[in-house]
Amino acid sequence: MADFNIADIDKNLEIATKVNAPDLELHDVRKPPFQIYGLYNPLTEPDFKRMPTEVAANVSEGVRKLSLHTAGGRVRFSTDSPYIVIKVVMPKVTHFSHMPLTGSSGFDLYIDAPDGSASAFHRTFVPPYNMTDGYESKVMINRPGKRCFTIHFPLYNPVTALYVGVAKGSVLEEGAPYRDLAPIVYYGSSITQGGCASHPGNCYQNMISRALGVDHINLGFSGSGLAEDVMVNYMTGLSMSAFVSDYDHNALTAEHLQNTHFKMYQAIREKHPHIPYIMISRSDFYYDNIYIGGAESSIRRREVIWDSYRRAVAQGDQNVYFIDGERIHTGTYGDCCTVDGGHPNDLGFQLFAEQIGDVLRRCLREEKM
Repeated sequence: MADFNIADIDKNLEIATKVNAPDLELHDVRKPPFQIYGLYNPLTEPDFKRMPTEVAANVSEGVRKLSLHTAGGRVRFSTDSPYIVIKVVMPKVTHFSHMPLTGSSGFDLYIDAPDGSASAFHRTFVPPYNMTDGYESKVMINRPGKRCFTIHFPLYNPVTALYVGVAKGSVLEEGAPYRDLAPIVYYGSSITQGGCASHPGNCYQNMISRALGVDHINLGFSGSGLAEDVMVNYMTGLSMSAFVSDYDHNALTAEHLQNTHFKMYQAIREKHPHIPYIMISRSDFYYDNIYIGGAESSIRRREVIWDSYRRAVAQGDQNVYFIDGERIHTGTYGDCCTVDGGHPNDLGFQLFAEQIGDVLRRCLREEKM
């Protein structure tokens, strides 16, 4: 029996493998007027990455590999082209059984307000399933006039090069600005990295950035968020307007969490005495496996994080916040928030963005726009 291709029946599910744009001009996003956010020295490093390779290698092998995954990376620009093309070069392609390829290895496109006050999803640059080293994709705009755009990088894939294509003769200028604030820094686990959003823009940090108009750095590392001294020391040196700690999921035991959680808070707070500091306990509260255990383990872990919060408040910290992970995936559809009991789907990430975003909105509302 011949292989069945759903695109033969439903053309809406067809993925173009060739770009039909005879007047196409490709531009390297490492060159002006493009602006790249959320990645480490993107204009000079040979590969897009989230932190220095030598530092990542000294943290762990997991962080070394995952630092090359481009979660949180964004490129902004504006154009009046009737279409936008991307051409991406990847050294490898990540496939998961529980996360769409559009999320792990795809890019997506948002239309931004010129002043950066709003950003709305337009389309996903959908990758072919059988690609091996990158792909090309075209998205029609079908709206006349110059518009500002954000393209989100993949959540779980390395990227060597990215080119953006527009129609020949089109305007090509800088994109919308973020607020005049340092980035929000997020540290944590696979959930922090973005597993398992359907496309990159639906990772909760990207949602919050769009809602608040604030840049961010995603330092989530699947199975590798352990608050090692090298990692913490690196993060203390980053410029940041807020810090979000969400690595409960990866702490090997409650004892490991106890030995590292408040210690990390102290290190960040010493270098950044006035920024909002948010502590989150694990959202997969009842998820039971040999790695993190079920509700009993979650209770012990939450007590550790709550104790860190209370100690910080007792020391006079008036800008520290605690979010109870058990209460993130709740409500009428609280059981519909994950793909496997642990990793959020898009609904799960929305609930993360609402709770964390509400705290950040209150904290940053009086900062300079």
